[in-house]
Amino acid sequence: MQEFDFLVIGTGSGLDVANVAANQGQSVAIVEKGRVGGTCLNRGCIPSKQLLYHADVLETIERAGEFGIEASVDDVAFADIVEEVTEDVHGDAESIRRGLESSERHELFDGEARFVDDHTVEVHGGDDDGARLRADVILVAAGTRPAIPPIDGIEDVDYLTSTDALTLTERPDSLVVVGGGYIAAELGHFFGTFGTDVTIVGRRPALLPDADEEVAEAFTERYADRFEVHTGHEVTSVSESEGAITVEAREYEYGEDGGIVADAEPVRVTGDELLVAAGRRPNTDTLALENTSIETDDQGFVETDEYLRTDADGVWALGDIVGEYLLKHNANHEARAVARNVFGDELTPVDYSAMPYAVFASPEVAGVGATESALQQADREYATNTYAFADTARGDAMHADGFVKAIIDLDGEILGCHIVGPDASTLIQEVVTAMTVGSGTVQDIRESIHIHPALPEVVQRAFSGQFTRGSHSH
Repeated sequence: MQEFDFLVIGTGSGLDVANVAANQGQSVAIVEKGRVGGTCLNRGCIPSKQLLYHADVLETIERAGEFGIEASVDDVAFADIVEEVTEDVHGDAESIRRGLESSERHELFDGEARFVDDHTVEVHGGDDDGARLRADVILVAAGTRPAIPPIDGIEDVDYLTSTDALTLTERPDSLVVVGGGYIAAELGHFFGTFGTDVTIVGRRPALLPDADEEVAEAFTERYADRFEVHTGHEVTSVSESEGAITVEAREYEYGEDGGIVADAEPVRVTGDELLVAAGRRPNTDTLALENTSIETDDQGFVETDEYLRTDADGVWALGDIVGEYLLKHNANHEARAVARNVFGDELTPVDYSAMPYAVFASPEVAGVGATESALQQADREYATNTYAFADTARGDAMHADGFVKAIIDLDGEILGCHIVGPDASTLIQEVVTAMTVGSGTVQDIRESIHIHPALPEVVQRAFSGQFTRGSHSH
């Protein structure tokens, strides 16, 4: 048995807290199975956004004719692009590993962590199989993995997860994507821009179902122009024959009493490859939590209080495995909160009030705060204003399609902002800042000087125009 002051399971944002512990002179154990760096670096944000930028460059060239510029693409080194990104990611992971291995305060254990009791972990598999570690404080930051729904025939076909798709060096001629969330949207954009015929099958009425409804509808319409899109359909079976994968889906009525419409005609689509992008599941089932006091919810995510403490004394959790927001910047935000709460003098709750998200597709989508439908369900009074990119000088010059939707309460407090259009992921930051460190009202944005003619004017005008009072139930 090896004893430590602090132990972290996972090498994503949990490492930030481990480093704080080490800087305070504590002995730190880190348990990770495989490459270090977490999901974002190895299987998520970093490789996907690097690949997506290549797609954005190609799309820009293909649109050159709109601006009176003749341009053509003679060749695309698809395999080279993917291999270069993969090598870059692996290099970063190895750099983190070397740093940990050379540290006098950190000790890295290779394998899968399983709890023996609330404060004891045993390492399974890997180079340190069988090692037993005990720590006064433990941080569970073990992340998530792709969820595979129970589709008839899924075990008998060669399918891709997002992890596989990010390292696929041969571009498929046709791709069927199961799922309508941000992973489906981003990877559909990547492969589709490089010439793959993309079909997306999603169960919800629109793609990006967590986005504001108006934004989701606009995004779905744009994607329906680019790809074959079947929303409101649930995949019921898949099969493979002579290298082609056939997917059968039936109409799905979403809602409390919804489900598959039994008498509806099935939709059948085929592709060279099948990508299952139907969400993610927490890695709690690998941790032997039954040996601890740690509780999980119905979906398997670790339950914590507002300070990110679990039900086991001295055991904390953060990141995707908590399930609050499956976003890297959220995990970083939670890591800062855990560090304050573990090593500070007072406990402070995590503030999720201005948690933004972005989808790096084409068009881009971003949002922060409440959606209009959430406010309606909460029976809260609000007002909205929508402003089009094309109604600004810069947006018009860019031939930009899309809009900014501002949502405020009747006293002018910013409740939310939702964007579909170019640079949405950048434009949303002004609203996040106003909600976080400003007064949190429309005055923060209205009275700030905006460069003319620059794209942020679309945000300013959305918050400066005539708002329309929203309808809410009584």
